[in-house]
Amino acid sequence: MQKYFFIAVGGSLGAIARYWVGSAVANRLGTKFPYGTLVINISACIIIGFSLTYLGKRAELNPAWRFLIATGFVGAYSTFSTYEWETLSTLRTGAFSMAALYAIGSLLLGLVAAWGGAVLGEVIS
Repeated sequence: MQKYFFIAVGGSLGAIARYWVGSAVANRLGTKFPYGTLVINISACIIIGFSLTYLGKRAELNPAWRFLIATGFVGAYSTFSTYEWETLSTLRTGAFSMAALYAIGSLLLGLVAAWGGAVLGEVIS
Protein backbone atom coordinates (compact mmCIF):
# COMPACT_ATOMS: atom_id res chain seq x y z
CA MET A 1 0.00 0.00 0.00
CA GLN A 2 2.94 2.31 0.71
CA LYS A 3 4.12 2.18 -2.90
CA TYR A 4 0.72 3.46 -4.11
CA PHE A 5 1.04 6.42 -1.76
CA PHE A 6 4.46 7.27 -3.17
CA ILE A 7 3.21 6.89 -6.75
CA ALA A 8 0.24 9.16 -5.99
CA VAL A 9 2.41 11.84 -4.35
CA GLY A 10 4.97 11.72 -7.16
CA GLY A 11 2.21 11.74 -9.79
CA SER A 12 0.59 14.80 -8.25
CA LEU A 13 3.89 16.65 -8.19
CA GLY A 14 4.69 15.54 -11.74
CA ALA A 15 1.34 16.74 -13.10
CA ILE A 16 1.77 20.12 -11.41
CA ALA A 17 5.33 20.39 -12.70
CA ARG A 18 4.18 19.52 -16.24
CA TYR A 19 1.59 22.29 -16.17
CA TRP A 20 4.00 24.80 -14.65
CA VAL A 21 6.93 24.07 -16.98
CA GLY A 22 4.72 23.87 -20.08
CA SER A 23 3.03 27.17 -19.24
CA ALA A 24 6.26 28.94 -18.35
CA VAL A 25 7.98 27.87 -21.57
CA ALA A 26 4.93 28.68 -23.73
CA ASN A 27 4.70 32.15 -22.16
CA ARG A 28 8.33 32.84 -23.01
CA LEU A 29 8.67 31.18 -26.41
CA GLY A 30 5.11 31.12 -27.73
CA THR A 31 2.98 28.27 -28.97
CA LYS A 32 3.72 28.07 -32.72
CA PHE A 33 6.07 25.17 -31.90
CA PRO A 34 5.46 22.88 -28.89
CA TYR A 35 8.53 24.13 -27.02
CA GLY A 36 6.94 23.40 -23.65
CA THR A 37 6.35 19.74 -24.46
CA LEU A 38 9.84 19.45 -25.91
CA VAL A 39 11.40 20.88 -22.74
CA ILE A 40 9.23 18.58 -20.60
CA ASN A 41 10.14 15.47 -22.62
CA ILE A 42 13.88 16.17 -22.67
CA SER A 43 14.04 17.12 -18.99
CA ALA A 44 12.04 13.99 -18.11
CA CYS A 45 14.61 11.91 -19.99
CA ILE A 46 17.36 13.47 -17.88
CA ILE A 47 15.42 12.87 -14.66
CA ILE A 48 14.56 9.24 -15.42
CA GLY A 49 18.04 8.44 -16.73
CA PHE A 50 19.69 9.91 -13.65
CA SER A 51 17.24 8.61 -11.05
CA LEU A 52 17.02 5.02 -12.31
CA THR A 53 20.79 4.79 -12.74
CA TYR A 54 21.53 6.36 -9.36
CA LEU A 55 18.88 4.36 -7.50
CA GLY A 56 19.98 1.17 -9.26
CA LYS A 57 23.53 1.62 -7.96
CA ARG A 58 22.47 2.55 -4.43
CA ALA A 59 20.94 -0.60 -2.96
CA GLU A 60 20.88 0.99 0.50
CA LEU A 61 18.29 3.55 -0.60
CA ASN A 62 14.63 2.86 0.04
CA PRO A 63 12.96 1.39 -3.09
CA ALA A 64 10.09 3.81 -2.48
CA TRP A 65 12.20 6.49 -4.19
CA ARG A 66 11.77 4.63 -7.48
CA PHE A 67 7.98 4.68 -7.04
CA LEU A 68 7.99 8.36 -6.07
CA ILE A 69 10.35 9.63 -8.79
CA ALA A 70 10.35 7.30 -11.79
CA THR A 71 6.83 5.88 -11.65
CA GLY A 72 4.95 8.74 -10.00
CA PHE A 73 6.67 12.03 -10.83
CA VAL A 74 8.12 11.20 -14.22
CA GLY A 75 5.09 9.09 -15.17
CA ALA A 76 2.81 12.08 -14.72
CA TYR A 77 5.36 14.60 -16.00
CA SER A 78 6.06 12.77 -19.28
CA THR A 79 5.79 9.23 -20.61
CA PHE A 80 8.21 10.04 -23.42
CA SER A 81 11.10 9.53 -21.02
CA THR A 82 9.90 6.00 -20.23
CA TYR A 83 9.80 5.25 -23.94
CA GLU A 84 13.37 6.50 -24.33
CA TRP A 85 14.59 4.64 -21.22
CA GLU A 86 13.07 1.37 -22.39
CA THR A 87 14.61 1.82 -25.83
CA LEU A 88 18.01 2.53 -24.26
CA SER A 89 17.70 -0.46 -21.92
CA THR A 90 16.87 -2.72 -24.85
CA LEU A 91 19.86 -1.35 -26.80
CA ARG A 92 22.13 -2.00 -23.81
CA THR A 93 21.19 -5.69 -23.89
CA GLY A 94 22.35 -5.85 -27.51
CA ALA A 95 18.85 -6.40 -28.90
CA PHE A 96 19.26 -3.75 -31.59
CA SER A 97 16.51 -4.96 -33.90
CA MET A 98 14.05 -5.20 -31.00
CA ALA A 99 14.97 -1.68 -29.88
CA ALA A 100 14.51 -0.36 -33.42
CA LEU A 101 11.17 -2.15 -33.76
CA TYR A 102 10.00 -0.71 -30.46
CA ALA A 103 11.17 2.83 -31.23
CA ILE A 104 9.84 2.97 -34.78
CA GLY A 105 6.71 1.01 -33.94
CA SER A 106 5.89 3.31 -31.02
CA LEU A 107 6.36 6.38 -33.19
CA LEU A 108 4.33 5.14 -36.14
CA LEU A 109 1.59 3.40 -34.14
CA GLY A 110 1.39 6.43 -31.85
CA LEU A 111 0.87 8.72 -34.83
CA VAL A 112 -1.79 6.41 -36.27
CA ALA A 113 -3.51 6.19 -32.86
CA ALA A 114 -3.44 9.98 -32.42
CA TRP A 115 -4.89 10.40 -35.92
CA GLY A 116 -7.55 7.77 -35.21
CA GLY A 117 -8.47 9.48 -31.95
CA ALA A 118 -8.71 12.84 -33.71
CA VAL A 119 -10.93 11.36 -36.42
CA LEU A 120 -13.15 9.74 -33.79
CA GLY A 121 -13.37 13.05 -31.94
CA GLU A 122 -14.38 14.82 -35.14
CA VAL A 123 -17.02 12.20 -35.97
CA ILE A 124 -18.54 12.22 -32.48
CA SER A 125 -18.55 16.00 -32.13
